[in-house]
Formats: sequence, C-alpha cells, structure tokens
Amino acid sequence: MKILVVEDNENVATMIEMFFSKEGIQGEFITDGIKGFERAQEDGWDCLILDWMLPGMDGITICRKIREKNKAVPIIMLTAKDTESDQVLGLEMGADDYVTKPFSPLTLMARIKAVTRRYHSREATPTNFIETNRFKINKTTRDVMLDGQPITNLTPKEFDLLCHFAQHPKQVFSRDQLLEKVWGYDFYGEDRTVDVHIKRLRNKVGTPEEPFFKTVWGVGYKFEEESEESSHKGQNK
Repeated sequence: MKILVVEDNENVATMIEMFFSKEGIQGEFITDGIKGFERAQEDGWDCLILDWMLPGMDGITICRKIREKNKAVPIIMLTAKDTESDQVLGLEMGADDYVTKPFSPLTLMARIKAVTRRYHSREATPTNFIETNRFKINKTTRDVMLDGQPITNLTPKEFDLLCHFAQHPKQVFSRDQLLEKVWGYDFYGEDRTVDVHIKRLRNKVGTPEEPFFKTVWGVGYKFEEESEESSHKGQNK
C-alpha cells in the first residue's frame, strides 16, 4: 500500500510513519500544502491523508481540487476541528472520512482499510451502468443523465448515494444502513451527514414537487420515480 500523508505536525507525522513501517506501508510525508497538492495529483496512491490546517494550501482545498480533477482516490482528513459543521464540510468537499486529533494509529489504520476496501470493491463491480426510467448512470466515467440531460454538479459522495438508491428503487434504508452501504462502515453515529447529503441531492436532482429521495418518517429514505411519460401526463392534467 502506498499512501501520501500531508501533515505539518512533526509529532503526528512521526507517529504515523512509525506505524506505517510496522504495517509494511510505503508512506511519503510532506509538510507543505502546495507541494502536497502537486504530489497528490500523481497516480499510484492507494490513499491520501490530509491535515486540515497546512501552510501554503490547507487540506480542505487540496481535497476539493483533487475531486475537481475527478481523481478516484480515497481521502482521509486529519483535523482538530470536532464540530459537526466542520466535519460535514470536509465530507462535502469530497473527503471519504475524517479522523479527529488526537487519535490512535489503530483508529487511523481501521479508517484506511475501510475506505480503500470500499474503493476496491467499487472497481471490482462488474455492472458499471445503471439505468432506470429517468436516469442513466455510468459508474466508470461518473456521468449522470436525467431525462437525457446531464447532471454535472454532484460531489463524489452524492454520486455514490445516487447510485446506491438507483440500484435499489423503492427500498427503504435507515440512516445507519446508508452509512454502512455508501460510506462503507459504521460512521460512529454521525448520521446527520446522511440528511445533509439527501437534502443536497434533492436540491440538485428533481424538484420539490417531484422528489426522487423520499422520507419515510421514523425509518429513513427511499428512491422512487415516475417514468418521464407518467410525469408529463401528470403535468398535462
């Protein structure tokens, strides 16, 4: 496993480096955000670990810029920010997970294994195309078409959530189930991030009068759509 760590705290970097050495992980450590971003753009990384606060360019900016380039690489944020809004911001910018300082190497390793396992599982999935009445989704190119029109403003996690729902129409999922299926592991009770992502998906896909992601009160959410023909008939009534 080859991992890039962009972290300017010497003590934290040394702790991670020692643990990587014991685990047989090839780690590269950079203390400057701009240099870290340059290296992060290169191919071959199994995971990127980014400190939130960095000189030159902060970790959240690096994460956003990497996702803008459509880089399919797991990203874990290291942060001393423990408020829910900060954590949700990191996820919205495309991070797959975050680890709050101080942390143990075992916790970090568990998160690394979880996010890399999910990426490898997704790459191994033989069905890379999803087609419903209204949507056509290419999981390889991460293109989404709704009624023949492209949807281009989804974040990586919003795309993954849409794919999961589209593959399981009308099936109700609790927040915990969505965290497990889409995020890939137990998210330690941070189920509000599911609500945030559903809200953003509703704003980007569909309309208030015709939401694709419906709340099942007391349970969770489900994906449900009418055919384009049915929708047009309804509008003509």
